[in-house]
Parts: sequence; structure tokens; C-alpha cells
Amino acid sequence: MSEAYIVDGVRTPIGSFGGSLSETRPDDMAALVIRRLLERQSSLDPTRIADVILGCANQAGEDNRNVARMALLLAGLPTSVPGETVNRLCASGMSAVAHAARAVKLGEGDLYIAGGVESMTRAPYVLSKSDKAFARDAQLYDTSIGWRFVNPRMQRQYGIDAMGETAENVAEMYTISREDQDRFACITQGRATAARARGRFAREITPVDVPGEKRGETRQFEHDEFIRPDTTLEKLGTLKPAFRAGGSVTAGNSSGINDGAAAVLIASERAVSDFHLSPIARVVTTTAAGVEPRTMGMGPVLASQKALAQATLSLDDMSLIELNEAFAAQVLACLRELGLRDDDPRVNPNGGAIALGHPLGMSGARLILSAARELEVTGAQYALATMCVGVGQGMATIIERV
Repeated sequence: MSEAYIVDGVRTPIGSFGGSLSETRPDDMAALVIRRLLERQSSLDPTRIADVILGCANQAGEDNRNVARMALLLAGLPTSVPGETVNRLCASGMSAVAHAARAVKLGEGDLYIAGGVESMTRAPYVLSKSDKAFARDAQLYDTSIGWRFVNPRMQRQYGIDAMGETAENVAEMYTISREDQDRFACITQGRATAARARGRFAREITPVDVPGEKRGETRQFEHDEFIRPDTTLEKLGTLKPAFRAGGSVTAGNSSGINDGAAAVLIASERAVSDFHLSPIARVVTTTAAGVEPRTMGMGPVLASQKALAQATLSLDDMSLIELNEAFAAQVLACLRELGLRDDDPRVNPNGGAIALGHPLGMSGARLILSAARELEVTGAQYALATMCVGVGQGMATIIERV
């Protein structure tokens, strides 16, 4: 079996809901990162790309009908290059990277582009069809996030708690206080602000041309705009619970509703040799796990444990842990269940989704890209990237610097 190497990767800056990327279609965002990635690796023969695999959680609007195939064609790749869109909700981008790495290891191809895209701003409203002639029971849903067209059996058996409600469930079950959640949110905002100020994200971001202030003008969008540098514990303490009366989960200690895209180049040993590539890291293993939907935030615990066992490694071997911050409540509960401190310096050293944002289909690929770049910067050996997934799953990937 060949090793699967992460050679390079780029992402857009993450846009706020209704922000700088609000006028950029998701297929155009995905095409941009694919094109920019290939421009950085000009020695590649595009016809050798075995597949383009992108994660996308929505697929109800401009990202419909296989956005990966649309994006690769818009990026100018040969029509002979196929494309596949995968959906594991929040971990869609991580699943895409896992699919590509697995295919390389099995010898199915030598070069893959994997990543993810999500425009939560441009997610459409969808209208159901009535199930009987002349009926008036059509339902309208906002597809930006959350349940829609729910099977009544699913609702009876598992409930359909919204994402924020699942965070409240975890906070209650694991006794995660509001104060601890706000403290964690404040720390991650500070880390992200500092990372942006020292240019850390420039190693992974490619700018996007977006409309300027005046008609017909364009400007370059090149910095994550969801970060809130002026965050303080005092300000976070003034926010009201967002999902449950008397709860502890607020807009300030939760991830955002965001837009963005990422693309990662995965190569075999043969491709590395043929094109004189310089890998950053190798993909050691990826695992997924299922948990109760109403406590979906705990998915990283079981997924990480499975990945570590499969790789015959331990948390002590991990120099870096990128744990997606869907909510501070679930991050803290996961850390404590894994036996880690709330302020473990290995966890999200450059901030996480509470500060950076969480474009669903993109986030898993962003975590892996950020982890690879951090290993490159620090010279450390192993990193764990893990995240919770809606409807009760977790996913984890371990990579090693080369």
C-alpha cells in the first residue's frame, strides 16, 4: 500500500453570514480554491488527477447536482477528470480527505483534490410538495442549518433537537458551566486574533475578489472576518441564552453560520516522485463513530479513541489537537472525557470555529489543512483533527509530519 501524502492546500477566508462572500456562489468558491491550488503546483499534469472529492452539507441550492464536478469544470480541469460530492454534514470535508487518502493507499489513483465548500448565506428556502392531490400542507424550510423534511419515526425515536439544543443537553449532562463556556470562547477568540495578526493564516488562505463599496468595483477579501478581537468575558456574560430559556449556550460561545471553501492535494508516493512534490504530512488514519443524536457533540471522544487505537498511538503522542468548536459546551465535555485540561495548549492553538466560523462542508478540510501547516511550522510529529457531526456522529483524522 502507498502512503497518502498531504502536499499542499488552500482555503478562502471564512465569511460571516451575509458578509464578504455573500455574493459569491459556492461552486465559484470551490472552483477558485481548486484553481489556486493547481497554480501553486504547476508541475502537475492535470490529466493525472484521479478524482476531485468535495464535502458539502447542504446541496439544496447553487451547490446542487454534484458541486465537485461543477467546480472542477469551472476551475478549468480537463473534462476527463471526474468529481464526487460527499455529505457527512459537519465532517463532509474531512470525509472527502479520508476518501482521497484511502483511494491513494489502495492504489486506485495517484493524485486527488479533496476539500469542501459551504455557502450558508446563499442556502435557499425549500418548499415541499403536498403528498395528496389538492392538499395544502406544503412546508417551507430555511436550509442554512438544521432539520428539514423530518421522518416522523425519526422524531419519535430520537427527537429532532436543534444543534444548539444538543449543546444544552451536553452542558447539562456533563455539568459544563456558563462561566467555563465563556472562558473557553474568550481564549479561542484571543488565539485566533493573535494568529491572524502574526500572519499565521496567510499560509493557508487565498484571497477572493468580491464586490467593493462602489458599483463595479472589486476588492480582495483576504482575512477571516468572523473573528471578534474585542471579545471579553464581561461582554460574553451579557449575552442571553440562544437556544433554551435558562440555558448556558449563547451566540458568543457557539460557532457561526458561515461561508468558505478549502482544497487539499493528496498524492501517492509515485506522484510525489514523478512531479518532484514536497509533502507536508501523511494521513495516518481516519475513523468515524456514532453517538446519540441528542448529544451529537460528544462524537469526537469515541472517534478519537478509535483513531488512536487504530494507529497504536495515544493522546500523549499528539503535539496538536484540532477539535472543531461547534459549541464551547461540547468541546469542554469532550476534553474532560478524554482526560485533557480545559486549557490544554495543544488544542486549537490558533483558535477554532467559535472565532473563525464553521462553514459546514469546508470545516473538516480546514482542520486537516491547518493541522498540517501547524506541524510544518512547529516541526512537531503528530496531529489529531476531530469534530462532532449532526444526527449523532464523530470523526477523527491523525496525520504525521514528513
